[in-house]
Amino acid sequence: MKKIFLGLLLALSGAATHGQKSSAPTTPPQHPAWSLQGNIYEVNVRQYTPEGTLNAFAKHLDRLKAMGVQTLWFMPLNPISKTDRKGSLGSYYAVADYTAVNPEFGTLADWQRLVKEIHKRGMKVLIDWVPNHTGADHRWLTQHPEFFVKDKEGKPAVAFDWADVRQLDFRNQAMQDSMIAAMRYWVTKTDIDGFRCDVAWNVPATFWQKCIPQLKQVKNVYMLAEGDSAYLPRSGFDSVYPWHMFKKMVQVAKGQRPATSLDSVYQEQLRLYPKGTQQLYFTSNHDENSWNQSDFGTFPGPVHAPFAVFSQTMADALPLVYSGQEEPVLRALKFFDRDPMSFQKLQRATFYKTLHALRQRTPALASDAAFRKLSVGDDRAVYAYVREKAGRRVLVILNLSAQPQTITVKDKTLLGKPYNVFMGTAEPLTSKPWQVEPWGYVVYEYGK
Repeated sequence: MKKIFLGLLLALSGAATHGQKSSAPTTPPQHPAWSLQGNIYEVNVRQYTPEGTLNAFAKHLDRLKAMGVQTLWFMPLNPISKTDRKGSLGSYYAVADYTAVNPEFGTLADWQRLVKEIHKRGMKVLIDWVPNHTGADHRWLTQHPEFFVKDKEGKPAVAFDWADVRQLDFRNQAMQDSMIAAMRYWVTKTDIDGFRCDVAWNVPATFWQKCIPQLKQVKNVYMLAEGDSAYLPRSGFDSVYPWHMFKKMVQVAKGQRPATSLDSVYQEQLRLYPKGTQQLYFTSNHDENSWNQSDFGTFPGPVHAPFAVFSQTMADALPLVYSGQEEPVLRALKFFDRDPMSFQKLQRATFYKTLHALRQRTPALASDAAFRKLSVGDDRAVYAYVREKAGRRVLVILNLSAQPQTITVKDKTLLGKPYNVFMGTAEPLTSKPWQVEPWGYVVYEYGK
């Protein structure tokens, strides 16, 4: 759901506390090996096809596999509450039943069959999980009213200003156990590979420290937190949202901040997170698309490409592509009603395929590969860096400005005849100055 208050505790009696002062480990868990050079594609089932079903989406699997997609993250699959429903179909994140499939999308058998087809293609599956709150008519409200925070009138409290959901009370151990049991259900019953946890930043560390080890006893699941608080990776999450970096990217794209401002955020991330924490870099997702017009409003036209390259090649990055970005779909998709996309032009598909293929074939772009910043021109406009691991290197040069920029590569170890990833050929790289166009990008691979 939309991230409204970073690190802000719910101002209600009995609200969750983060537990940042806990004795949690200072290093993240051992990531599933497949995630180190992986990528994620977020699936908005409701809007993906005219039918808006799991079976209809399945027809796109081969296309997405060909585009180099490795992991599919599905927005919540659960039934949606009808009480206080927004729009005609409601929010995905107003869950009515944690252990059922939304009939709008199909059946549990449809989902199980889809997971098998995804795995058959060598791809992974994450589902969106909503632990902070339930929908306004979830069965727990009548069966277990003690599972919920109460407002001043003694009624189940609304979570933040989201009128269609009710805040769960994490002081209740039975509720915690029931939540973990529901998550285990999806792993054991449908063989998913992990969870993207909604509003993870408002769920206490003690819960995650209890939940994640239990899940990993069943399967080495991948855990992605919607949140950027340091306690999340310390509590067992594999990856977090780099919100500060994303917001800085938007400012740079608008010309409000220089490219050098990205460095300060990167250094802040190094101080904030345990070494090895992965971060979900993106130019759009379901919230940013629907509420903030990403990427067509935040990174319009040619501005998008260098930031997409940045999200796919940056240190500690786990890159995300949102449904329709490959088309590209240049509108805000409706959130509570049907608003199907169409996939006809696929104008960015080759662009993303090139980046995914590079990431998959070279350890230099693994999330734990070394990062070295370079100065190859006007640092206020040009952002350049080298990624390196296991004797392999990738050089990235991004013009994050609306003006052409002069580039001079002085590092002798980078000169020679590297492979130009987007040109598809090896080409001479000397110390002589050359120019890159406005919002241009160049990616060289060494040791191919």
